[in-house]
Amino acid sequence: MASRHHHRSRSQEGYPSASPADMNEPFNSRQYYDNDVEPSDPYHRDNYGSESSAAGLNDYDHPDPYSHPDTDSDHDVYGQNGQRFAPSTESFNGGRSSAPTLGDFGAAQYGSGREPYPAWGADRTIPLSKEEIEDIFLDLQQKFGFQRDSMRNMFDFTMHLLDSRASRMSPNQALLTLHADYIGGQHANYRKWYFAAQLDLDDASLTSALERWRQAMNNMSQYDRMRQIALYLLCWGEAAQVRFVPECLCFIFKCADDYYRSPECQSRIDPMPEGLYLRAVIKPLYRFIRDQGYEAVDGKFVRRERDHHRIIGYDDINQLFWYPEGIARIVLTDKTRLVDVPPAQRFMRFDRIDWNRAFFKTYYEKRSFGHLLVNFNRIWVIHISLFWFYTAYNAPTIYQPKRGHSAALTWSATALGGAVATVIMILATLAEFSYIPTTWNNTSHLTRRLLFLLVTLGLTGGPTVYIAIVENQSDGGGSLALILGIAQFFISVIATLLFGIMPSGRMFGDRVAGKSRKYLASQTFTASYPILHSQARLGSVFLWFLVFGCKFTESYFFLTLAFRDPMRVMAGMKIQNCHEKLFGSALCRNQAIFTLTIMFFMDLVLFFLDTFLWYIIWNTVFSIARSFVLGLSIWTPWRDIYARLPKRIYSKILATSDLEVRYKPKVLVSQIWNAIIISMYREHLLSIDHVQKLLYHQVDTPDGRRSLRAPQFFVAQTDKSFKGSFFPPGSEAERRISFFAQSLTTALPEALPVDAMPTFTVLTPHYNEKILLSLREIIKESDINTRVTLLEYLKQLHSLEWENFVRDTKILAQESDIYDGAFPGDEKGSSKLDDLPFYCIGFKSAAPEFTLRTRIWASLRFQTLYRTVSGMMNYAKAIKLLYRVENPEVVQMFSGNTDKLERELERMARRKFKFVVSMQRYSKFNKEEHENAEFLLRAYPELQIAYLEEEPRRDGGEPRLYSALIDGHSEFNPQTGRRKPKFRIELPGNPILGDGKSDNQNHAIIFYRGEYLQLIDANQDNYLEECLKIRNVLAEFEEYSISGQSPYAQWGQKEFKAAPVAIVGAREYIFSENIGILGDIAAGKEQTFGTLTARSLAWIGGKLHYGHPDFLNATFMNTRGGVSKAQKGLHLNEDIYAGMNAFGRGGRIKHTEYYQCGKGRDLGFGTILNFQTKIGTGMGEQMLSREYYYLGTQLPIDRFLTFYYGHPGFHINNMLIILSVQLFVVTMVFLGTLNSQLTICEYSSTGQPLNGQGGCYNLHPVFNWIHHCIISIFLVFMIAWLPLFLQELVERGTGRALGRLSKQFMSLSPLFEVFATQIYTHSILNNLTFGGARYIATGRGFATTRISFSILFSRFAGPSIYLGMRTLLMLLYVTLSFWTPYLIYFWVSILALCIAPFLFNPHQFSFTDFIVDYREFLRWMSRGNSRSHNNSWIGYCRLSRTMITGYKKKKLGRPSEKLSGDVPRAGWRAVIISEVIFPICFAFVLVIAYMFVKSFPASDQTPPSPLIRIAVVSIGPIAWNAAVLLVLFLISLSLGPILDSCCVRFGAIMATIAHILGTIGMIGFFEFFWFLELWDTAHAVLGLITIVAIQRAIHKVLISVFLSREFKHDETNRAWWTGKWYNRGLGAHILSQPAREFIVKIIELSLWSSDFLIGHVLLFMLTPALLIPYVDKLHSILLFWLRPSKQIHAPIFNVKVRKQRRAIIIKYLPIFTAVIAIFATLLVAPIIFKDTIRLRCSLCNQL
Repeated sequence: MASRHHHRSRSQEGYPSASPADMNEPFNSRQYYDNDVEPSDPYHRDNYGSESSAAGLNDYDHPDPYSHPDTDSDHDVYGQNGQRFAPSTESFNGGRSSAPTLGDFGAAQYGSGREPYPAWGADRTIPLSKEEIEDIFLDLQQKFGFQRDSMRNMFDFTMHLLDSRASRMSPNQALLTLHADYIGGQHANYRKWYFAAQLDLDDASLTSALERWRQAMNNMSQYDRMRQIALYLLCWGEAAQVRFVPECLCFIFKCADDYYRSPECQSRIDPMPEGLYLRAVIKPLYRFIRDQGYEAVDGKFVRRERDHHRIIGYDDINQLFWYPEGIARIVLTDKTRLVDVPPAQRFMRFDRIDWNRAFFKTYYEKRSFGHLLVNFNRIWVIHISLFWFYTAYNAPTIYQPKRGHSAALTWSATALGGAVATVIMILATLAEFSYIPTTWNNTSHLTRRLLFLLVTLGLTGGPTVYIAIVENQSDGGGSLALILGIAQFFISVIATLLFGIMPSGRMFGDRVAGKSRKYLASQTFTASYPILHSQARLGSVFLWFLVFGCKFTESYFFLTLAFRDPMRVMAGMKIQNCHEKLFGSALCRNQAIFTLTIMFFMDLVLFFLDTFLWYIIWNTVFSIARSFVLGLSIWTPWRDIYARLPKRIYSKILATSDLEVRYKPKVLVSQIWNAIIISMYREHLLSIDHVQKLLYHQVDTPDGRRSLRAPQFFVAQTDKSFKGSFFPPGSEAERRISFFAQSLTTALPEALPVDAMPTFTVLTPHYNEKILLSLREIIKESDINTRVTLLEYLKQLHSLEWENFVRDTKILAQESDIYDGAFPGDEKGSSKLDDLPFYCIGFKSAAPEFTLRTRIWASLRFQTLYRTVSGMMNYAKAIKLLYRVENPEVVQMFSGNTDKLERELERMARRKFKFVVSMQRYSKFNKEEHENAEFLLRAYPELQIAYLEEEPRRDGGEPRLYSALIDGHSEFNPQTGRRKPKFRIELPGNPILGDGKSDNQNHAIIFYRGEYLQLIDANQDNYLEECLKIRNVLAEFEEYSISGQSPYAQWGQKEFKAAPVAIVGAREYIFSENIGILGDIAAGKEQTFGTLTARSLAWIGGKLHYGHPDFLNATFMNTRGGVSKAQKGLHLNEDIYAGMNAFGRGGRIKHTEYYQCGKGRDLGFGTILNFQTKIGTGMGEQMLSREYYYLGTQLPIDRFLTFYYGHPGFHINNMLIILSVQLFVVTMVFLGTLNSQLTICEYSSTGQPLNGQGGCYNLHPVFNWIHHCIISIFLVFMIAWLPLFLQELVERGTGRALGRLSKQFMSLSPLFEVFATQIYTHSILNNLTFGGARYIATGRGFATTRISFSILFSRFAGPSIYLGMRTLLMLLYVTLSFWTPYLIYFWVSILALCIAPFLFNPHQFSFTDFIVDYREFLRWMSRGNSRSHNNSWIGYCRLSRTMITGYKKKKLGRPSEKLSGDVPRAGWRAVIISEVIFPICFAFVLVIAYMFVKSFPASDQTPPSPLIRIAVVSIGPIAWNAAVLLVLFLISLSLGPILDSCCVRFGAIMATIAHILGTIGMIGFFEFFWFLELWDTAHAVLGLITIVAIQRAIHKVLISVFLSREFKHDETNRAWWTGKWYNRGLGAHILSQPAREFIVKIIELSLWSSDFLIGHVLLFMLTPALLIPYVDKLHSILLFWLRPSKQIHAPIFNVKVRKQRRAIIIKYLPIFTAVIAIFATLLVAPIIFKDTIRLRCSLCNQL
């Protein structure tokens, strides 16, 4: 079994060197390579023709899943080598591994007394023997009461660490550096904490204290150092959640260490009881953490309804230990302070500490937009002040005195920009007060800053008041005013520069860089940014210099100067002869100023957007320049990359400096290359003919020697005639080989020999992702909407790979037939038919071994855990391959004994690489999941699975939980049938307190081994050729060559001074990029962000950590709070926090270009948007976090800008884009009102006004300005494609780049981008207002599943459809009143907001489905009134409402409660701003526009008051609804209880009547309004916009102000319609509920009518497309990029379903047509007959 792991790559390829004397070299003895097929193999047939090289191939690849399978059944799963075609039932029990099971400490691991930790062997000069170290651990375990299993685990952990280090340095140095990393070195977190918390108070100066510390460390014995490391690790290993609070852990360790040194501890004889540490120290802390977020209700833990600012989270707990004042707060239950207890006795008092009195909030993560102001104040200062300077200078008409031009006033008005900057700073400081607790004079510097700012405000704003007064007098202010103005201007410029550049955390009373010890902790833990080397720092400054240089120039000439003339003409514009009943001419006088104000804001938003545009341009330029420097581009001498590949493999991948030159490089390279090619063949990426051309072959030379012939492939690339014959064109194999070749052109760090390389671990958290696909999932459609089985879909995507797979399977089946004794005959005719099952489903006999191959083939092409494991296990293969190639003497040593050789290779791989999967649910798996996990363990015995094990208490208390670890060697427990764990460590309680993933990583982190960690998600993949570079990647941590000097010999010597590398990032390849447009967009996002942006960010020191596949410096990260943060909700994107944490604590973050992993992304429209919602809400949570506060207020300006534009700036930019579109449309509405009511001056071609234009208004400059705005908005959208285009251009050439871009545009990707921008915006705003990072889940389906109209509508109405519809109405008015061709672009963008979800829905335009959808939509709208239904409009409506109202606290067991998630109620501040003030203001603005239009006399008489008219028509429908409801309520109350028992549908009928009447009322009032407007369409549309805004404001106010909390069930809804109010579980609320429900129903009726109308409008928009012939085919080509012949067939329904569908069409098509006709009549009739319809109505004339 063990030998299975290796590619049988080197058969029959002797590699003789020049002289025949070398013929006895091991490279000719064929047993060594071919350790799989012995020469005497009786079944070894030559299937591929007879030339010698092809025959050799058989040895590589006998397609047979037992003795040498392809990767799809990668290992001998079913039994040993001899048992060839064994029945699967026996072999599953018989399948044994060639490696003996692990002993207690692994001593028996390698038979023959092999050392498990060879580098720490007795043959080297080791400071302490393995046994002595074991004694230290045993001693500590007894003295402190650690758990025995934890002690064993940590001993193994320590030995692996020592072994890993000692393999590349002397054992003495290994122990020293390890101690320096954990306890005492310059970068050890414990040492930093020791000084930050001032535990060395007896010393006056910091330097002498440091010196004393160094001497103490230097004089320590190695035994003591080992003991300290052991004690630290034992404390860490059982700490559970306390691992997230590193400084608390330091404190615990300090107390434990003090106790150990005390005589009391040394004289103690009897051991402490096992588990004492867990019970006394960890459990109280764990309980405190848990009770912050959960409370016990009836024996179950339930989430508390608390937002972050009321939860004392991990960071708050941690910060208590940063300051001596904090540690002094810790008191015992008897009120004595812990600090007053002598240090040696503190540890024994831990169980008596009262933690509840110690902890408090150190930073309030309140939900508010104030965080944006505090954290990014410099961004606002730079932009708004500069905008003021620019605009004020160019707007003299607004402020110049009547007597003529005044220079002093110009200086002074412009200078107010400084006052603006100061006001922003004052607001930011006030906001900051509310986020920082007012304890420990934290806020003293804020008060100082506030005073200083007020003085500055006086200086920058005060003079203006004086100057304005004197300059407006007749004689002016003379030279004094001028001097004052100039002085004021320069003070303002200085203030603006200061506030824009200086980090606010360092201003006035600098608390970070100050010399006082008081603030040392903040510096140490939040602002120790790693120093950039001078070149990168220059690059960073230069980049921002370019960005802002271009921006300031362009904004001035393009935006400000274009705005100058509109200000000139509009500032003085007074509109004549217009009068309104209530306000007289007040409106008219100010309409131009109103419009100008809105334009001003519009210009400001564009001013912000410009910066991002320039950032994208320059960042892309920098990144691409960087890729040329690194030699990554296709444009660097590209053609030699294949020709030089063999040399590069030799010099870069092999550890050549240590190789003895006994073998020709060609011999070594050929082994590596052949292994890569064969691994691709095994994965079915290459067919046998391609493999032929790509391998190194052995040939006989004319003079009788044998030599190696390199494949043509290497030279063919320069000679164009060979092109394309080596790979299937455009295939995965080609992509992988070309990336491999390209990546080796960059500079790789040098590799160490395998036995000297450090040990590393891959860690993958797994929750319930698929492990292996079952047969049923592959060959049965998942539901009626899918249209295609998974296997069919995968076969279409990977057709070549499927052919190769089938070819292998057929050969295999023939062999199996021969083996069973049945010889197939020669009938040619039947063979085609016989092969059909292979081509359809990949197997013919249903024996498990055949079906398993198909399951594996599909699982390796889907996002499964099996794919991840088999990919990552390539590390083991790579290590074995490298070890064998670089150490031929090992092969000679075992000459002929393949088993022993394989065992030696296994041993090396196991020593250097571990793979831990953290399956938190493993013990709760169902049968199928359990079999799949078992299959993984049999296929990969080295795989380790960490899981949670529950053990119920006998007394019924809380169950005990354990972290347990098993691997493929663990024995079975005969009673349970489960494996026995190697380690089983008790936890203080349930470890999953947060969002799950980080807790899952944290419970398994104690099982990692070695120095580095690679974090991998369960949807990734890896390839053998990438794994070969692992030694180079690990070299990026710069810990390979450590000097022989002791780190304690003197402080600050060069080798130990550099900031440690904490994270090394790597590229990701999205393996779903070629699955249609959405997959391509997702992949493009990743390419630009994960590669292009990361490249430049890492260079100028701004990259953080975005998850996977990054490598982490495990010691660095784990002593600083672990690999991710875990507070629920707040740390939704958990990995980013690890990056910010490492960055703030002094770790460097690098990015490698030459290494990449595969990664899957979701491909359905819904799943992509869920992902974006997760990122958006996660970003919203980050805005609240203290990390952003630290980075935003402490980073120097260039690095701050890098951080801002790389992370939050992207999202804020999205918000501003959407805002700009809305603002623009509002601006246009106002300009439309002016344009439609005034006469605009006409000019001749020479610019002279034409004669005879009395009372005309000049708006031409405004129209020019509008064109500028439109161009800006257009550019900001389009720039998004620039990085992707350039990235493709550089990496794949011009053709591919243009092709990809045009494909995206033809598939309407700009529409998707607009929509996605709105989704991002909505999710951030929503999260900052309401919190609750939650969304309606949609499955991880394929991109082929059709989602019904009603589901899409309910999912996207709130985020984007409503907004789109409101904006469309405004755009319609603009189009009617003010047409310009540029508006087409806006029509397209805003239509995208409404119809994008339907456009990207597969088969949206299939006719039958469309009608079926319509029926489903109508049913969805009307369901859920007589009995609760989980998919109904009423349910959707309640869910969107509860974000504001929240739920009642009481727990009531009603069946319909499950339909509502747990949502905390939003805070009133947030609600008031977003739900009350905004809608009211918006309505107010639109009312002004409408009233202005109605202030002009119609047919020479003053029109009636527009305000009254609009009020009647807006509030009318609401009053009508109330009346209808009241009548129906009385009916149902009196008749309901009688009728409900006999007529089940009574409630539904009542509801239907109400809804129909409500809709009629809504339409009726609009038609009435149109009639009042005398059928003027433009005015009617403007009125409609206003009415919608007013009604929306009324609804929002009613919901947020008048509604109490919601019940979890929907009983009140049904009680209302049926009249049965008893037995509804309302309890005491029975009296108040009907009144509340009345308000709810009024709102619901209006919302229902509008949703009903909006739904129909959307369907009408989509209807024209249905009429295009073959539209479904066309639409599928756009979405999936498959030719019509390749497309997915229509679903095949059975007769019953077909009948049903036909019936639906016959019934609903006429209904749909009728509804269209009614709508059309209501709209068209008034326009046609407007002159004939005249009603006499005296009341109407007064309206």
